[in-house]
Amino acid sequence: MTRYIFITGGVVSSLGKGLMAASLAALLQARGYKVRIRKFDPYLNVDPGTMSPYQHGEVYVTDDGAETDLDLGHYERFTGVASRQSDNVTSGRIYKTIIERERRGDYLGATVQVIPHVTDAIKDFAQAETEDLDFVLCEIGGTVGDIESLPFIEAIRQLRNELGRGRSISVHVTLVPYIAAAGELKTKPTQHSVRELASLGVQPDVLVCRCEKPLPAGERAKIAQFCNVPASAVIPALDAPSIYAVPLQYHAEGLDGEVLRAFGIEPGEEPNLSRWTEITDRLFNPEGEVTVGVVGKYVGLPDAYKSLNEALVHGGIANKVKVNIRWIDAELFEGDDAEVAASLEPCHAILVPGAFGSRGAEGKIASVRFARERNVPYFGICFGMQMACVEGARNLAGIENASSTEFGPTLEPVVGIITEWMSAAGIEKREEGGDLGGTMRLGAYPAKLTGNSVVASIYGADEISERHRHRYEVNTGYRDALEQGGLVFSGMSPDGMLPEIVERPDHPWFVGVQFHPELKSKPFDPHPLFASFIEAAVRQSRLV
Repeated sequence: MTRYIFITGGVVSSLGKGLMAASLAALLQARGYKVRIRKFDPYLNVDPGTMSPYQHGEVYVTDDGAETDLDLGHYERFTGVASRQSDNVTSGRIYKTIIERERRGDYLGATVQVIPHVTDAIKDFAQAETEDLDFVLCEIGGTVGDIESLPFIEAIRQLRNELGRGRSISVHVTLVPYIAAAGELKTKPTQHSVRELASLGVQPDVLVCRCEKPLPAGERAKIAQFCNVPASAVIPALDAPSIYAVPLQYHAEGLDGEVLRAFGIEPGEEPNLSRWTEITDRLFNPEGEVTVGVVGKYVGLPDAYKSLNEALVHGGIANKVKVNIRWIDAELFEGDDAEVAASLEPCHAILVPGAFGSRGAEGKIASVRFARERNVPYFGICFGMQMACVEGARNLAGIENASSTEFGPTLEPVVGIITEWMSAAGIEKREEGGDLGGTMRLGAYPAKLTGNSVVASIYGADEISERHRHRYEVNTGYRDALEQGGLVFSGMSPDGMLPEIVERPDHPWFVGVQFHPELKSKPFDPHPLFASFIEAAVRQSRLV
């Protein structure tokens, strides 16, 4: 029997619903349950892929090519369960589906309304592909009371009635702010948030209270009394030294046990949390530290590189070292070699992540040159691989005008737009100048590695599968010129048409990949490229 946990939020701070859902799922997994997490987002974009990273943070990509909310990255990192297209839905996608049905005549001329048509579509999404699961956690984005989220709240109200008390509960995440001037915690925001939710027909069974100070027993009792829940169901959620300490912290406060009791299930034996204790031990007791310079264009908002940040941490966990990330705006040292050196010399390794557009490109190319000439470990991801090829073409292959067609017309298109490629469904095509949304090479694609390459030894395999999100590819017409300059194409698509990996075998560690390995890294299973990259940074730290 599949049970549903509906997670809503009042006004919550940065450690909100997404991380709570991921932590609760991890705790239920540790008790032997099969779990999946879903995300309902109220915004009208059909998918997050059309949204600016400065507005919404990172776009997380699944194996089946869905562009999703960054919370799905937390879900995967904490549970190890690969997310799917069916695990993330926006209001835009719901409305688009309904309008398409109406245009086809599926409603036989009936008036299309929020109730029942929109709410039915949301309920169908919540219950799709849930066979053989013990628990489905459904996180409702936004804040209770927002006009955008009302159809989702109404849908879960209906679904709770249809499922019955034994098959669904509501968990509400809210804020208990600390007023420093008065020296007290205020419970009123929680009371009002729960009252707003109850007025919409959903009574919470468990409250998770974000607070920066310990929640005294008296305050917990007060919240329980006003919000109509047992005092044991008021779970404090204090700031943690690391997100990977959160599952242990929630278990200590009794969250997983309280959720099971709300379903009428006795918690029984303690969960096996050994993987989380080992992770936190490595995090809090490192044997050294390294500094990695990330040269990007969205460094003003760390959430734009959320998976990258976490994958670097995972590389540190694998090597028992602390990774200090130095975020560097690529625009700051375009054309100024002295500024490049001053910014990058303190770094034990350099990483250039994915991006779109020409802004900051010359600064990234300068970073590649610095890493190559100074023998500093270099990792180029997606755009970072492309800039490594442009740098090699300009400075070692004698192609002074090497560039990317993404930056405008060029006589030397070392990087160009892809108009067709092979996927599991067959050949996919894109017209240059067409719609931007949903037209990239998205999701998992296989690649073949050269047997004696650096990356083959890192992976311990000659065939891999990694996730992509890009519109441009390195032009294989320049392969011979680039390889004569020492940049080896060590990974290609199975048909040999699309470059996947380049490397410099004569460099301490220099790898560029067209895919996004950070999307598959987990704290208990660090991605091999990040583990190897941080290992190279450790070696570099001993040389300087």
